[in-house]
Amino acid sequence: MIKTRNWFALLPLLCLCACSTVQFYTQAISGQAEIWRKSRPNDVALADPSVAEKVKQRLRLIEELRAFAASDLHLPTKSFGKYCDLKRPYVVWVVYAAPEFSTESKKWWYPLVGSLKYRGFFDEKDARQEMEKLKKKGYDVFIGGVEAYSTLGYLADPVLNTFLHRTDAELAELIFHELTHAKVFIPGDTDFNEAFATANAEDGVRRWLHSKGDGRGLREFEANLEKNREVVRLMLGTREKLKAAYAGTYPSVEAERQAKQRVFDGMLKEARAISPHVRFHIHHAPKTWNNARLNTVATYYTMVTGFERLLKEKGGDLEAFHHEVASMRKLNNEQRMKILGTPANHD
Repeated sequence: MIKTRNWFALLPLLCLCACSTVQFYTQAISGQAEIWRKSRPNDVALADPSVAEKVKQRLRLIEELRAFAASDLHLPTKSFGKYCDLKRPYVVWVVYAAPEFSTESKKWWYPLVGSLKYRGFFDEKDARQEMEKLKKKGYDVFIGGVEAYSTLGYLADPVLNTFLHRTDAELAELIFHELTHAKVFIPGDTDFNEAFATANAEDGVRRWLHSKGDGRGLREFEANLEKNREVVRLMLGTREKLKAAYAGTYPSVEAERQAKQRVFDGMLKEARAISPHVRFHIHHAPKTWNNARLNTVATYYTMVTGFERLLKEKGGDLEAFHHEVASMRKLNNEQRMKILGTPANHD
């Protein structure tokens, strides 16, 4: 995904890259260009009689959310002022990888943002080709379609057709999450950035629903959030069990694979007691659960409770909270983890 202000800034970097890397950035530029080309201001889309009323309803809601984000959440709102219909279900397909017997995520380096724990492609075919290459190298791999992503404030990201199907609360959470990335982003620390955006967005949804006097919507949001967190706790616990399993001694590779599978089987057994109507769809395609897929959850949620506690310590003052988070740019990973009360994660 492009995270620079224009294509020309990438040219010197492309000249230094290997062929496969050049191909990656070329497809990224092409994908971003498609989004720019197909985007038009929200008010133009709202005035277009050919645009479906259900799309217009979502655009009006997003305008409301942008206004609330600016006035009450102190978030930058350069993004989501335009609408883009890509006529496909996902904007990008993201590849995650991890060694077969480790929960440590593979990382890829990008200009300006440092190392990230994923590789994004605008074409599903390209993502699957990357997945197969990694599988041949012995990695656990997971590929997932993504409905939205952020250029971190470098570009004005548009509203995409890919996420308009969400409920009001889900749409609000997504908008606030992506706008949070433009507020504070620490290069090279995926877990920190995603957990901060998750915690800040969830708090934003609560404030938005409260401002509307929507008590029922707030109760439903909290209930769904708790159910999702129940799944998160199960999956993070599974990740810890895997770490312990990989630290063991085994007579053969096959024996270690069996130990690994027992951990995942235990996770799925516990999951049967949890409602399947949660965002992680833990029952779906159980054979695809592996180290890489588990890491996608750890990335977004391992540090969320630390950010929630920090916001509470600031008395709910968002400006003070954001300032404190931004000040952590000068710290290293271990120092940030100590402040958040989360064990240092060197994955």
